[in-house]
Parts: sequence; structure tokens; C-alpha cells
Amino acid sequence: MEVSVFNIKGEDTGRKVTLNDSVFGIEPNDHAIYLDVKHYMAAQRQGTAKSKERSELSGSTKKLGRQKGGGGARRGDINSPVLVGGARVFGPKPRNYSFKLNKKVKALARRSALSYKAQENAIVVIEDFTLEAPKTKSCVEFTKNLNVADKKVLVVLPESNKKVYLSARNLQNVRVANAAELNTYRVLDASVMVVTENALKGIEAVLTK
Repeated sequence: MEVSVFNIKGEDTGRKVTLNDSVFGIEPNDHAIYLDVKHYMAAQRQGTAKSKERSELSGSTKKLGRQKGGGGARRGDINSPVLVGGARVFGPKPRNYSFKLNKKVKALARRSALSYKAQENAIVVIEDFTLEAPKTKSCVEFTKNLNVADKKVLVVLPESNKKVYLSARNLQNVRVANAAELNTYRVLDASVMVVTENALKGIEAVLTK
């Protein structure tokens, strides 16, 4: 599949690049995508929720009422779970929600997500660029020139670029990522991907190993 190459001003350079079919032209695997997105979201969870159990509460251990004949549920001390302010039974404890996912499955998921974007013509390839200074205005103009200002944009660069990152940081609908760190969730979350030529080569190099 061939796509045109634009410059930062939104002008067609007259050149075209070919998207690698083994990365952008496969039959998408929805289950692999599901697993990789679930893996990513699980890793974002802090897992710090904690409630106190009966032995962790401070309070008198005196039995408040008789065992039988009270007409209600049995209860022991004031920390009993059946009382207001008492402990919680089987409450949450700090835990790690992450789980293992094979590298080949993650790579398949990324290729599947990129193939969906290629099918939707949602990949814009531009010349490599940098900004003179970190300005939000520069990033706004850049998205307007490419006619993607009203969409959720993922800008993919070959490597970290602080000026571009800082320029896009205040824009709610623009995210910046490196080719080597591209993940399935970010690809699917964006309406359109703006990829530089060297970033495109980086993506293909990572996913065709």
C-alpha cells in the first residue's frame, strides 16, 4: 500500500512511501488486540485499595450481647462486620493486576491495530521535522495544516523530541509517542496517526524482527 508524504505545512511533497504489508496489511486478530489492551490497562492500575479487617481495627474486644435470644444476628465485639463502623469482610487488599503476555502476541496485536488504521486510511506520513521552540501554537498550526485538528491525533516520532512533546502536552486531542514505544492501546485510541518517515522505518524494523 502506497501513501503520499506531506511536509509540516500540509503540502504534498510528490513522494510516496510503501507501507510494509507484513505490518500494515495483515488480517487483524481481534483476540490478540483484546489481550494486549487488557494487559496495558491492567498495568496502569495502582492496586493500592485496602480496607481493614477485624483484627486490624482498634476497639474493645468485649462481647456486646448474649449469644442467643437477642432476636438478631450474633455479634461479638464492636469491630464486628455486622455493626456500623465495624470491619469489612473479604475487603480489597493491595495487589498487582498485571499479567504475563507473550511478546509474539503483543507484536501481533500491534500489527493488527496498525492494519486497521491502514484500512481506514487513518495514517498520514510526513517528513521528519522538529520545532524551533516548544510552543503549543506551533502544534496547533501543524495539526490544522494536515487537516486533523478536529480529530484525536497520535504523532509518532523516531525518537524522543522534547520540543514536540512540550508543544503537544497542553492539547487534549494530541498525543506524542516514539516508534519503539508504540503500543496497541494508543494506536486504537487515536482517530488518526501522523507518522514521520524515520518513525515509519522504526515501526517496521521493530515489528518485522
